[in-house]
Amino acid sequence: MISSMTGYGSASRQVSLGGGVVADLQVECRAVNSRFLDLGFRLPDECRGAEPALREMATQELSRGKVEFRAAWRVNAGAASSSKANSHVLGALNKERLDALYTLQEKAQEAFPKATEMTISDILRWPGVVSEPRGEEDGWIAATVEAGRAALTSLIESRRAEGKSLVGVLTNITGKMRDIVAVIEPKVPLYVTQYQEKLTERLSEALAAQEQSKGGPELMDRIRQEVVLYAVRIDVAEEFARLKTHLDAVDKALIGKGPVGKRLDFLMQELNREANTLSSKSVSEECTQAALELKLFIEQMREQVQNLE
Repeated sequence: MISSMTGYGSASRQVSLGGGVVADLQVECRAVNSRFLDLGFRLPDECRGAEPALREMATQELSRGKVEFRAAWRVNAGAASSSKANSHVLGALNKERLDALYTLQEKAQEAFPKATEMTISDILRWPGVVSEPRGEEDGWIAATVEAGRAALTSLIESRRAEGKSLVGVLTNITGKMRDIVAVIEPKVPLYVTQYQEKLTERLSEALAAQEQSKGGPELMDRIRQEVVLYAVRIDVAEEFARLKTHLDAVDKALIGKGPVGKRLDFLMQELNREANTLSSKSVSEECTQAALELKLFIEQMREQVQNLE
């Protein structure tokens, strides 16, 4: 199924920190447009060990897009109901660190008698004074991988849903382009004939003004040949045929499976080339207007194709 490159997914898991304390871990997976697969990770230190597994999962499932995994956690206060669990949530004071900090403060005040004493807040923020529960590394990695896999699955589902919507938009545009071709293509031979007759008439008038010049009949034959050759050059039957072939290729790609973004991007270039040729060869106002409308629709499709994987 065709997928968009933009999407979002999230999932959560719980991690045991010991002593009945539980952490709620939330993993998010976001994706935006990119020509290639570009992976990024914003993980807390506890979850860093899961990055290789997350990278491998994303590489196996995705081919394009800028994808970022984000993780955050917090202690589940509701799960810490017992007094023992509460003491773990609050953390334990490191007596050796406190004694060392007390000695350090005394020596500092001896050197600077006017210095103010540390507040409770200063003491608790001092590195190593409070030992908070962190859990086991294996538990963090397992929970991060599980949540990351679920978030990636949710991301893929959202990308597919958006891709389905984009397919409908693109199919509608190709239908409108076919309608334009169906109206203009049968009229082109008439436009070419009319233009050829008008050009012949003008050249004949110019020749009549010089009827006394030598080689009149030969010059008239040459003029007719040039008119025919010019009519061939402005014939756009091949352009219409290629245009319809490219539109068929677009529709075929849209009902196919797997990544199609790069193929559709190439087809947009081909469609635009044919539309430009139609515009340059145009011999009527209606044909010129049709070519401009085709180019407008192609540009609309190009913008949408940039979102497809």
